[in-house]
Amino acid sequence: MRTSARTAGTASAKRPKAKRAGKHATKPASKRAAKPVGKRAAKPVGKRAAKPASKRAAKPVGKGAAKPGKRAAKPVGKGAAKPRRKAPANRWLAFVEQHGVVLASARGPVPSVAAAVAGAPIIGSWWAHPKGKAIFVALSELDDAADVRCFKLVDRKVTFVHRRLWPALARLADGGVLEPDRVASIQQEHLPSGEHRNLITPFPAWVSDDDARAATALTIDDARALLGTWL
Repeated sequence: MRTSARTAGTASAKRPKAKRAGKHATKPASKRAAKPVGKRAAKPVGKRAAKPASKRAAKPVGKGAAKPGKRAAKPVGKGAAKPRRKAPANRWLAFVEQHGVVLASARGPVPSVAAAVAGAPIIGSWWAHPKGKAIFVALSELDDAADVRCFKLVDRKVTFVHRRLWPALARLADGGVLEPDRVASIQQEHLPSGEHRNLITPFPAWVSDDDARAATALTIDDARALLGTWL
């Protein structure tokens, strides 16, 4: 009997173990397997992935790109908005117009273009002056200007005369006050070597009909007053 009780006790003692051992076997293969792999796996890969590809991509590339470029809307620069400076030809044409009669480079009783370009009287040849090239350009441009004629007028030196005084020259030439060679129009062609050659149009071949009519309306004294005190 003791043997049976011990045997029965042994059998009953093993049941709970069998029950515990089967606890996991009677359940589904794994609760963990039934659940999502993990919270992170159940959720979208990330907040940024759940949203459109990128907020940054949806927006313009940057603040500067979102707004029209202010600099692009304006002219290229402040200098572009302002009128351009006068070209040298206009500057020296205005110089001749202001004075009426000017010397090309010699010293005399009227202003000199070469001295004005240099900013001071020139001693010796202007070709050797540091601003010799600028003087050459100014004289060449005046030679080509339609409103300026060149004569050997003042002290028989190369002289530029503005259009507004051409009738006065014609009147004084007609009246015998100025010698014909002093009012012969000279077209100077400057050469790179520093030399120049003259194309001469004698008086009165260069005088237009309008200038001739304006000349006849002047008296000798009127013409002298227009040309200035150098005469």
